[in-house]
Amino acid sequence: MTIITSVEQLREIYDGASEASLVKVTRTLTPEYRQMIEASPFVGLATVGPEGLDCSPRGDLGGAVRVRDEATLLLPDWRGNNRIDSLLNIVRDPRVALMFLIPGSTTTMRVNGSAVISVEPALLQSFEMDGKHPRSVAVITIGEVYFQCARALMRAELWNPVHFVDPKDLPTPGTLLKAAKADFDQETYDREWAGRAARTMW
Repeated sequence: MTIITSVEQLREIYDGASEASLVKVTRTLTPEYRQMIEASPFVGLATVGPEGLDCSPRGDLGGAVRVRDEATLLLPDWRGNNRIDSLLNIVRDPRVALMFLIPGSTTTMRVNGSAVISVEPALLQSFEMDGKHPRSVAVITIGEVYFQCARALMRAELWNPVHFVDPKDLPTPGTLLKAAKADFDQETYDREWAGRAARTMW
């Protein structure tokens, strides 16, 4: 196996970045970038901490984040598995990266910046859904924002229903858990999951 071990070697096999790939980066949201991010119901949140890296899926119908201003995004932490991997990382290392997907669009949006975790009562209250509130909100300060080339999503044909996978052809959550822990009660978990998720969405 031939391995690249230096920046110089890497640059030798890649042509220089195009003008478009460089000028697209801004330090705050343009009105157009804001429109793209507000249209996205799903974002991957990448964080780093002493134990390593984490990338967590976050989503909300109507927008995965709230834009507070041209330099600030608000990401509520709704019900999940309580591992709080991302939040633990942010408390110890504020660096974050986000990738937004917009169903039907092959253009993605990326944000790099820093975050703090807020439990300000008024802020939590402002995200009320079905009488419930997030337990915390990540307040993200944008360092840079830009759109990503569409080729990856085009190659994947991500939104083409012809290529959608039938969930029945995939392992169930209970099956995945049993593979990790042999005596896990797969049948009960799968049977109760849909109802539990519906009751604990927020």
